[in-house]
Amino acid sequence: MKAKYWLLSLMLLVVVALAACSGGDDGTSGEGDGGTDEGTEETDGDTGESAGEGESSDEVVELVYARGQDSTKASEMLIQEFNDTHPNINVTFREMPSDTGQQHDAYVTMLNAESSEIDVMDLDVVWPAEFAQAGYVLELDRFLQRDGIETSDYNQGALSAAQFNGKTWAMPKFIDAGMLFYRTDLVGEGEVPQTWDDLMSSASSLQGEGGTEFGYLMQAKQYEGLVCNAVEFIASYGGTILDENGDVAVNSPETIKGISKLVEVATSDFVPGNINTFTEVESHTAFIEGQSPYIRNWPYQWNLANDEEQSEIAGNVGVAPLPEGDAGSAAALGGWMSAINKYSEHKEEAWEFVKFMTGPEGQKISAIHGGLAPTLPALFEDEEILEANPFFTQEGFQNALEGAVSRPVAPNYPEVSEVIQINVSKAIAGELTPEEAVAAMEEELKAVMQ
Repeated sequence: MKAKYWLLSLMLLVVVALAACSGGDDGTSGEGDGGTDEGTEETDGDTGESAGEGESSDEVVELVYARGQDSTKASEMLIQEFNDTHPNINVTFREMPSDTGQQHDAYVTMLNAESSEIDVMDLDVVWPAEFAQAGYVLELDRFLQRDGIETSDYNQGALSAAQFNGKTWAMPKFIDAGMLFYRTDLVGEGEVPQTWDDLMSSASSLQGEGGTEFGYLMQAKQYEGLVCNAVEFIASYGGTILDENGDVAVNSPETIKGISKLVEVATSDFVPGNINTFTEVESHTAFIEGQSPYIRNWPYQWNLANDEEQSEIAGNVGVAPLPEGDAGSAAALGGWMSAINKYSEHKEEAWEFVKFMTGPEGQKISAIHGGLAPTLPALFEDEEILEANPFFTQEGFQNALEGAVSRPVAPNYPEVSEVIQINVSKAIAGELTPEEAVAAMEEELKAVMQ
């Protein structure tokens, strides 16, 4: 009897041993590296292992890249070139809202849910610190060090916007500054407006000329683009929103004068009656359709306006710094970064795509096919880039970049932006005077900055 029980016990031990050796897939191998466990994720990044390691080497990893609407061919060309040169990775594009505020909120909703539905995303320059602090994006320094990426090769202002608490959370993709674009068939070389008053006079007199319907186009919808326009008017008259110490300094005669001029322009007869619905998309579309002699927009406008397949004014476009106020010309500093979703299941492959997009080859594609100003200064000497974007060599473009000013620097920037958007919108709508709008901004900003 004892022998019988001993035999049964021996057989049971053999079965257990065989089961252990079989390495039964319980979901913890391979794809498990892409989970949310902090310790596991750090190890993956340090060793450079892909979330899909252990799979067949010829299996294609699917990545989803998200950014706002791209009216140029740059994103399409970037993705095509990357997919052609990386046969084991296939990137697909997911278009996000063109309204940057809506785009921001869509990202936050997904990332709060720890969703892995997107792998790589483009971020406005004012988002990286917020997204890093919230734990939405992957820290990139280990990849930079491993692959020998020299961050000193990048525009340091753009790079600083990608860093938070001494770490790098995104890679600068292109740099922006607000500029004045004009139709050279309507505006002579010596007739480009130098001041906001000059612009108003010229826009009014040219309205209706050369098939135009309006005199000036801008972004005045209640969204981030309105903040950029407001910053430009305020700074051009010597005002500021937050001082160098981060304290609220918005309530000043200079800021009131800047907001007053913005309201005067936005409520004039020479802008569209529904200008408070215009983002970059609506304004650039009207401009390339020949509806206005002037537009305030970002550098991509040049390439789009000279695209003969889309534009009715190709070959007749000039660029200059935005008009001056009492303190000179000011351009809102803009640009976009590329970051990796912390919850992506394919972090290694996502890094390869980010490295490509923000490296010399990717930025060259963006510059040639999208008119996007590189964050790698050396590319401004590339002959092919300059051939596609001759305005990069123009004094007007260079002066506009030199006149760039940042939006308020704050860790809770979305709250700051919302205060500005709401009150400037009320001023444009006539619900508040400029003085009342600035006073309300001061009170509300002090509340959110506590």
